[in-house]
Amino acid sequence: MKRYCQILRLKNDPDLIAGYKEAHANVWPEVKAGIHEVGILDMQIYLRDNVLFMIMDTVDEFDWEKDNARLASLPGQKEWEEFVARFQEADPDAPSHEKWRLMERIFKL
Repeated sequence: MKRYCQILRLKNDPDLIAGYKEAHANVWPEVKAGIHEVGILDMQIYLRDNVLFMIMDTVDEFDWEKDNARLASLPGQKEWEEFVARFQEADPDAPSHEKWRLMERIFKL
């Protein structure tokens, strides 16, 4: 299993942050299906103020560039990205895997 940790900032607006939380309480079924289809086994998003932290566990064969590009082409993904872009401090035209910034692991017990 591979693990990716990523960070993204939301616009610092309480109403937008609440909207983002609501959207993720009701993620579209086709988006969830696409996530699983490309080999993402588990995905968790944590929020602190306007900073998001994502943990993503994938199959060993997951290829960051190839599988993220494939995910972006699956049903509902483009529309979901357009929908959540209004909440994010990121280029709305950038693909999701470029908005979310990979973090470097510096310690493991």
